[in-house]
Amino acid sequence: MKTFLRSSSVAVVTLVLAGCAAVNFDQALQDTNSGTGNFTQGKLELSRTEQQSQARSKLSSELLGQPLGQDEAVQLALANSPAVQTLLAQSWADLAVANQTGRIANPVFSFERIRFADELEIGRLLSFGLLDLLTLPRRLEISRSQTAQAKIQLGANVVEQVTQVRQAWVRAVAAQQNLQYAEQINATAKASAELAKRMQQVGNFTKLQRARQQSFYADSAARLASSQHASTAAREELIRLLGLTDEQSALLKLPERLPDLPKEAKPAGTINAAALQQRLDVQLARNQLDIAGKSQGLNLLNSLVDVELGIRRDTVFDNDRRTSTPRRGFELDIRLPIFDWGSAQRASMNAQSLAAASRYESTVRGATSQLRESYSAYRTAYDVARHYRDEIVPLRKTMAEENLLRYNGMLIGVFELLADTRDQISSVQAAINAYQQYWLADAALSASMTGKPTAMGAVSTGSGNAAAEAGH
Repeated sequence: MKTFLRSSSVAVVTLVLAGCAAVNFDQALQDTNSGTGNFTQGKLELSRTEQQSQARSKLSSELLGQPLGQDEAVQLALANSPAVQTLLAQSWADLAVANQTGRIANPVFSFERIRFADELEIGRLLSFGLLDLLTLPRRLEISRSQTAQAKIQLGANVVEQVTQVRQAWVRAVAAQQNLQYAEQINATAKASAELAKRMQQVGNFTKLQRARQQSFYADSAARLASSQHASTAAREELIRLLGLTDEQSALLKLPERLPDLPKEAKPAGTINAAALQQRLDVQLARNQLDIAGKSQGLNLLNSLVDVELGIRRDTVFDNDRRTSTPRRGFELDIRLPIFDWGSAQRASMNAQSLAAASRYESTVRGATSQLRESYSAYRTAYDVARHYRDEIVPLRKTMAEENLLRYNGMLIGVFELLADTRDQISSVQAAINAYQQYWLADAALSASMTGKPTAMGAVSTGSGNAAAEAGH
């Protein structure tokens, strides 16, 4: 009996210690800010007080008071977007669920009052799961692994959210630039069509020549309408990711152009084994495998037997004799595996462990390939954008200057000069698209090195190609 009481005391202490464990979400946020500093800039925060909400609102107003750069867009999304706050709150809930795994179910207190003739019996029973106590160390290990997994998942979700904001900002600025040049092409085509009309009226232009210029103008008008919608759609996508209200949307100002290319591309040495091990999807798969291995032994025991221990204290009152008789003891409830031996449950556990192992192996094998692909896309986009910057656009500018001199010398006519202007604008549009591809690839590579593979997103270059065709 003494041994049983000693074991009961240990159990009570264990229950108290398990109940003291709390979810420290602030520490989880700090770890995420530290691990994904290149994405969050240490600004990730869950608003739980009115003071925090007011500070976020004030910061959002300050950021919207000036043209919004890419880093400022990320900062605004972290401070203003309800989607980010939803993500953080859900992560807090996931951490709480993981913490709950390491806790023991509360004991059950039963009270009985039974009267028979002149006797009154009062029974008191305190029961708890014995297996919960015996498996507590393993449950705590699983809980810690699940907590770590929830933190990794939070980091991966934040990286994905920030990458979406970065890419949406690139698309919005590029679409705005393309719209500006589409307006220039349309103005040039309109002037060309008007001049052709007048020249036909005085007999200096054939009907075919005028129709050709009018066709250029009609095409440019259609492309202008498409560019206007593309600019609106890209801007609205950014507004949604930033979580802006209608009033805030009216204040949103974007830079007039995309940033310049860096002097040098990131070296291929950045894609190494260290980067592979730091990837959050690899860490997540490794953690899932660890949890599956730890859970299998615990679930194997639970599938076979369940034991509940109860401490009983009864008192019997005899009204005739005016006496009370105490009774003490314990109860042991054991589930007998007669109808279900847990074979299906164990098969499910084996399958889940095998799936976790295969998933980890697949993630590791694919990670290196994905990193190489992301870097190839990044380097190709950089080389193409630099080629436009250093070769094509300067050549087009030189050609335009020479054609202007020829026009001034009356060696070419006004329509040849207008066609050359359209060609130059088309080259600038193609350069904008190349810059857009580069910055999208840069964001995708950063996400692939830290979080998980992110698509670069398709970029249409149809407006530039069509404009180039219209110039000939």
